[in-house]
Amino acid sequence: MDDLMHNDPARVIEADRAHVWHHMIQHRALETSDPRIIVEGRGMRVWDITGKEHLDAVSGGVWTVNVGYGRERIADAVREQLVKMCYFAGAQGTVPGARFAEALIAKMPGLSRVYLANSGSEANEKAFKMVRQIAHKHHGGRKSKILYRERDYHGTTIACLSAGGQQERNAQYGPFVPEFVMVPHCLEYRAQDGLAGEDYGLRAAEAIEEVILREGPDTVGALCLEPITAGGGIILPPEGYWQKVQEICAKYDILLHIDEVVCGMGRTGTWFGYQQFGVKPDIVTMAKGVASGYAAISCCVTTEAVFEKFKDASDPMAHFRDISTFGGCASGPVAALENLAILEEENLLDNSTRMGAYLQEGLQGLMEKHALIGDVRGKGLFAGAELVADRATREPVPEALVQAVVADCLKQGVIIGATNRSVPGFNNVLLFAPALIAGKAEIDEILSAVDGALGRAAG
Repeated sequence: MDDLMHNDPARVIEADRAHVWHHMIQHRALETSDPRIIVEGRGMRVWDITGKEHLDAVSGGVWTVNVGYGRERIADAVREQLVKMCYFAGAQGTVPGARFAEALIAKMPGLSRVYLANSGSEANEKAFKMVRQIAHKHHGGRKSKILYRERDYHGTTIACLSAGGQQERNAQYGPFVPEFVMVPHCLEYRAQDGLAGEDYGLRAAEAIEEVILREGPDTVGALCLEPITAGGGIILPPEGYWQKVQEICAKYDILLHIDEVVCGMGRTGTWFGYQQFGVKPDIVTMAKGVASGYAAISCCVTTEAVFEKFKDASDPMAHFRDISTFGGCASGPVAALENLAILEEENLLDNSTRMGAYLQEGLQGLMEKHALIGDVRGKGLFAGAELVADRATREPVPEALVQAVVADCLKQGVIIGATNRSVPGFNNVLLFAPALIAGKAEIDEILSAVDGALGRAAG
């Protein structure tokens, strides 16, 4: 690397401003302000190119760095693997691929096969293609519809956006792939008309069954859901919801696809979010925390029953005719193996549960202090606080106020998140997903920053 570029922050900033197309931001703002460039991370803290220190309460901005920054054992394992064998296409195997698949399946009773890819969107694409191919091979092409839930998000490709329940993510990217059908959400705080009251979880699940009956059960191949809705507002499904969903899928022979891209690898306090609810999925997809951002890897995991549907030596078109080029990178599974070991050795799932409860308690305390908070929800180190202008009417605060709270926290040196370009009029939830290594001191620092920001916002 050019030493001048390495040692000259101004040159790096100008190179970024002139040539980098950043994700999810309006670049007009960078005409009058500098891009923020993160240069180092240790534990839960990161430093930008100006030297300013930040406490990261969203694990890399998008809920990824579950075991924290600066893990030398992961970096060392990746380097050693890259020198020995960096890559081979997925039609062949690699040692870390086989070892990681075995270790992962040990955490997922009832599932047995792992398809490696390199992003959450890609993992979900694989699942959608599996469902469509099963429809053609085993159902005469009929069970090709895939149901998805309002407010859920499954990725950024056109097919994944076709299964996306966030209107602002989808806007201007259509037309979309046909035969993706939306079902109602399950946010009890904003219960749909006719579903509110006792047994809301049961009623919200029955609303899915109504869509299935409307579409025709013999046309529906899969139901794709997040175990806890992430970017749509941290939505914890109500009691009774998942049991009824499972019953509905079994009743109509519909594959249950759980998207664990965010909730997987201990984020909620169990290995996977669906395990909080006793769900038995047919397909599980994951990315982000699988290797905590130290290497690109995602997985589409299935039952043996799903896998068997692609085994027919008499038909040259029967196997899953898909490829992920970078699913063949050996760095991903070797990083994932070390990540898995760290989660186990340091009891980070237990820490997620304990510190998650501490975070929830703290947010509830802020809710008692600040009328702007209308609802607090979450599981493990995955929490949301919905901001409202009026608790009685539950009117959302303007987006500008939410962003002001986030900006205030950033000024204090604490990075938090918020729903962003998701549901029109309801981008009003503060999001928290600190690394699973978080202790009380870090949680207190996060809560203190939010406390101050809310007080100034209310003023």
